[in-house]
Amino acid sequence: MKPIRLMSGFFTVGVWTLLSRVLGFVREMLLLSLIGPGPVMDAFVAAFRLPNMFRRFFAEGAFNAAFVPMFSKKLEGEEGAGKFAQDAFSGLALVVLLLVGLGMVFMPAFVWLTAEGFSGDARFDLTVDYGRVVFPYILFMSLAALFSGILNATGRFAVAAAAPVLLNVFVLTAMLLGTYLGGEVIIWLIWSIPLAGLAQLALTWRAAAEAGFVLRPARPRWTPDMRAMIVIALPAAMASGVMQINLVVGQLVASQYENAVSWLFAADRLYQLPLGVVGIAVGVVLLPDLSRRLQAGDDQGARNALSRAAEISLALTIPSAVALMVIPQTLVSVLFERGASGVDDTAAIAAAVAVYALGLPAFVLQKILQPIYFAREDTRRPFYFAIVAMIVNVVLAVGLAPYIGWISPAIAATVAGWVMVLCLFVGSRKYGQAVRFDDRFRKRIWRIVFAAALMGVALVIGNAMLEILLNTPWWRVLGLIALVAIGAVSFFGSAQVLGAVSISEIKGSLRRR
Repeated sequence: MKPIRLMSGFFTVGVWTLLSRVLGFVREMLLLSLIGPGPVMDAFVAAFRLPNMFRRFFAEGAFNAAFVPMFSKKLEGEEGAGKFAQDAFSGLALVVLLLVGLGMVFMPAFVWLTAEGFSGDARFDLTVDYGRVVFPYILFMSLAALFSGILNATGRFAVAAAAPVLLNVFVLTAMLLGTYLGGEVIIWLIWSIPLAGLAQLALTWRAAAEAGFVLRPARPRWTPDMRAMIVIALPAAMASGVMQINLVVGQLVASQYENAVSWLFAADRLYQLPLGVVGIAVGVVLLPDLSRRLQAGDDQGARNALSRAAEISLALTIPSAVALMVIPQTLVSVLFERGASGVDDTAAIAAAVAVYALGLPAFVLQKILQPIYFAREDTRRPFYFAIVAMIVNVVLAVGLAPYIGWISPAIAATVAGWVMVLCLFVGSRKYGQAVRFDDRFRKRIWRIVFAAALMGVALVIGNAMLEILLNTPWWRVLGLIALVAIGAVSFFGSAQVLGAVSISEIKGSLRRR
């Protein structure tokens, strides 16, 4: 994959992911407005986190780390890629189908393990009921992830990146129908999730067939390739799912406090917007590219791809983190404070947003550094690093809770994120110069940080100047748009002057797509 194609893939995935995250953001706005922080929302968040947690393991974790590099190499060398994909599809379908069956039977145990604080009140039974409806989503999404891996490896990024948009389209439509046609909005919401998963599977299945990979249900076969993939996938599932595990640990702690699960969920959604657009886009495009380059012995190309991915990622992530740290109250108030969500909810969510923002660059760096290992089919060391990060997370989340209360999971997740990055960075040095950042990256990163700091100052001043507009109900959205414009102009303007970002390079990449 040429650098131009790498950038093209990044922007393709980024645009679709941005659309998905924006729609997801609208989804959370409706959720907070129509249902609001409380027992019902706490139960929905805990129930929906169960399939999402396992999706990280079986889909975005194991298959991004194990299936994609092996499939990419077979595709490049024309060594039975289709047969390998069929075997992987059959094996994954069987394993996840068994997991869904166990989840439906033992849902009360799953809820107790992930939200023990709900025991003894109405939230527990609600979470069990909701969980049994949404848990089959993991089957559809895991298989859709396999087809997305096929599409990404063949350079067809658009459909795979567009599939997640369907979830938000289905959920938004369901909540709006529930509002206008009557009935409980939460019931419309939970039933829309498995239907959306089925639609995502159908879309990616058809696209993979059009790409020449027609996969159908078949009896699983135990082959040397499947054995090799399982060996890689098992530790990769843990390594890539560390963020979800940390979130579950945080949920266990937060479930002890009223409304805390809802507050942390809303804060998580806000910082996940830039993380999803940047981190996921780069991770999806970078892994198959690094796999091909390292397989071909193109060390210089691999280093250039890694450095450019990190450069553009941090150029978008660092200013986002600064914005979330300096104006969290304004962002949360304008976006979430309406309907069933009040002033106290805004203050709590804003505090968590500011804490999560400190870890945002770390979460993106993980998406950049993990492919270094996965491209070489090394998933054991990221697994060990994940264990270290989880221990840090558990100790801080549980240990700090008696002193600082419900916000301890946010602090723990942020610190654990940076510990994971440190481990990944130090561990990657054994691979030599091919997977180290180049001189251009080292020069630009400090300029990016300085430009982001200047933007932070501009946002604080702009926030003060627009205070009246931001506090006026009918005009505060316009005020937020103006504030975002101030941030964008101040960052990209100062970044261009400082040489941190080259607008002409970005335009050139887009013109050559």
